[in-house]
Amino acid sequence: MNKSNRRKLLSAAVLLAVAVGLPFVLDTESSYAVYFLFLAFTYVALSQSWNLFAGYTGQVSLGHHAFFAIGAYVTGVVWIHDLTGTGYYFDPLTMFLSGLGSALLAIAIGIPLLSKLRGDYFALGTLGLGEILRVLLIKGGSFTGGATGLMLPAGAYTSMKPYYFTSLILALLSTAAVYAIVRSRIGLALGAIREDEMAAAASGVNVLLYKVLAFAVSGFFAGLCGSLQAYYLFHIHPEGFLNLNWTLYPILMCVLGGSGTLLGPVLGAMFLTAVFSLANIYLPEVHPIFSGALIIIVMLFLPDGVFRLKKKGQSGGRGAVSPVP
Repeated sequence: MNKSNRRKLLSAAVLLAVAVGLPFVLDTESSYAVYFLFLAFTYVALSQSWNLFAGYTGQVSLGHHAFFAIGAYVTGVVWIHDLTGTGYYFDPLTMFLSGLGSALLAIAIGIPLLSKLRGDYFALGTLGLGEILRVLLIKGGSFTGGATGLMLPAGAYTSMKPYYFTSLILALLSTAAVYAIVRSRIGLALGAIREDEMAAAASGVNVLLYKVLAFAVSGFFAGLCGSLQAYYLFHIHPEGFLNLNWTLYPILMCVLGGSGTLLGPVLGAMFLTAVFSLANIYLPEVHPIFSGALIIIVMLFLPDGVFRLKKKGQSGGRGAVSPVP
């Protein structure tokens, strides 16, 4: 291991130690810093899920809020009907089933869409998925709670620690999963698809299989995030969990940090969660306008992301990774 890698590993270990120790230092019932990091870690996991599919595979999805919502609703239905039989409120098995439900939806939708549509048409197809799901959930009657949604018992935890540490684990797991996939043969196939689908297919890559696989893993982590948010908010309803921001914010975080990079979504999520939180506190009336303006600014002036801009500067403008969709 060279000196640079040792320095990076040491920095990561220090940051992880600080993240683990912070809830034991601050008041987890009233500290906004703990809530902020809970939200930021959740966005890291969401951004990494989108990054795997868009940044590394080159397929832009506008329907991640649908997977997020499915994860939340599976959690609600499983808990209300006690389908796991564990009796736990914060049940890891329920969260896994929620992620699995979102992954299965991604497979069911991905096979027909990814085999027929590309580029903007596929993106619009995934956007339509969210609207179809909204209608189905509202018309779902007592099973989905209709427009009012489902209610989990409030106040199961007065401390933020369970939610905080779960969000931290999701952020670490999603980042580790992306790292492992990208460095595997699957990652090589995804990179080939991103660069040129026809050339990848001609070289023997099963394009549809790998795209659906990436879509499913992406949906799985989005579903886990939805499950966690359901436990935290305890009220699961279409307007809150099918909000397009659950797709747009992770996209913006990836674009700002640098999609198709491992640390880009982490940096983007931490920075933009802080920006949006401050804007929501001090500029609540113009927060949506502010968010929209920020999206335009980032797309115009930082299309490759901050992380790639840094790499380009270090290489003197040579050898930088080419932009991905």
